[in-house]
Amino acid sequence: MTGSLAERPLFFCGIGGSGMLPLAQIAHGFGHAVAGSDRSRDQGRTPEKFAWLEANGFSLFPQDGSGVTSPEQILIASAAIEDTVPEVARAKEIGCARMSRAELLSTLFNAAGFSIAVGGTSGKSTVTGMIAWILHEIGHDPTVMNGAVMKNFVTPANPFASAQIGRPDLFVSEVDESDGSIALYRPTIAVLLNVSLDHKSIEELRVLFGNFVKSAGASAINLDSPEAAYLVPRGRECVTFGITNRNANITVEPDSIDQSQLGIRAAVIDNRKREVFPLILPMPGRHNLSNALAAIAAVSAAGIDVGRAVYALRSFAGLARRFDVIGTSPGGITVIDDFGHNPEKCAATLRTLKATPGRVIAFFQPHGYGPLRQMGAELAQTFARELDPDDITILCDPVYFGGTVDRSEGSERIVRLITEAGGTAEHLAARDDCVERIAALAQPGDRIVVMGARDDTLTEFAQSLLARLS
Repeated sequence: MTGSLAERPLFFCGIGGSGMLPLAQIAHGFGHAVAGSDRSRDQGRTPEKFAWLEANGFSLFPQDGSGVTSPEQILIASAAIEDTVPEVARAKEIGCARMSRAELLSTLFNAAGFSIAVGGTSGKSTVTGMIAWILHEIGHDPTVMNGAVMKNFVTPANPFASAQIGRPDLFVSEVDESDGSIALYRPTIAVLLNVSLDHKSIEELRVLFGNFVKSAGASAINLDSPEAAYLVPRGRECVTFGITNRNANITVEPDSIDQSQLGIRAAVIDNRKREVFPLILPMPGRHNLSNALAAIAAVSAAGIDVGRAVYALRSFAGLARRFDVIGTSPGGITVIDDFGHNPEKCAATLRTLKATPGRVIAFFQPHGYGPLRQMGAELAQTFARELDPDDITILCDPVYFGGTVDRSEGSERIVRLITEAGGTAEHLAARDDCVERIAALAQPGDRIVVMGARDDTLTEFAQSLLARLS
């Protein structure tokens, strides 16, 4: 453990969040005393998660500042958390050091002897999970930080496996460009999946991702993404990958791609050795084929045989809330839970659905008023472009858990833009009302996809939809 962190107790503000929970698990696994609070716990949401945390040695407190008791503690809090939050005020009062989530993660990550960082606008969690599973299957024991639950690592003892506690000297993590914190990481291998508009301008992203690639010992870069390919000269040793770019080191035979609702198959080509390997990936979508090539390229940069990597992915179980099939009703209506929340992620999910027959009912819960204002027009274009006129998009109001935010522009604007672009869309303010509306619209053969981020209860919503249809 690095000097300033050694043995220090940590207090996580928002410990149940998708970014905080796995980091708290890793810190606890590395020997820190970990405590935390969460507004969701105080509001009674996802009680089973907090019960599991308490049963596994994490001390939980109400979000009233009562858990911050000693200047020895380090407060782990999002940079966006306001100073009025009781933990932040209390930490200032008694002189606790404060670190952001990214500062703590990068400190642990950079202390590892060998590290793989996965960056890009879309696909980070899936590729991180794939790399973790390949390393695990060939006998390594990586520590893994992910933003989603990795189904391969779920056990009765750890149902919330968005982290895997393994060797501290072998660390795999997704890294985030949205807050600029990608600049904190010094990976042995940098994986660059794609560069597209999400939270920052393209100019800012070029600088961030360019420095990310430059800082690594080696890199794996997607030649199918023009902005990512543009950064290849910034890298040192580079393993390139791509589906459509036949010059990539790791690519596929185009005629070999075979898609179904359950998965995708392809012949993977290692152009460096002129070798071919049969990939059988048990998750659908061309974007997941690209994700698989990214993971294969990343471990190849680490010296792992391509054939072994391809074979390991046959048993990759995927991630929770990443095109996660909840089930099919007796009437033949399938419900899918998905993390799609920005234009690129939503497009990938919708294209996967439209690659096989059947109407699509897309339910979308925006993950905040701010993001909706920034990318709303592009989101509307995405739903209008990727779906047919007989498909239906339904939006409820954006997620809002409190705090100061401009709520003047909401989901109604997106519905109007989708309709103006020729799509079919409806707005129902309350999410609960959407269940009945979707149930009334659904017909045999339909696929209903529940999309959105920053809200753990969306999976419960998807399950309630299936129960209603059943």
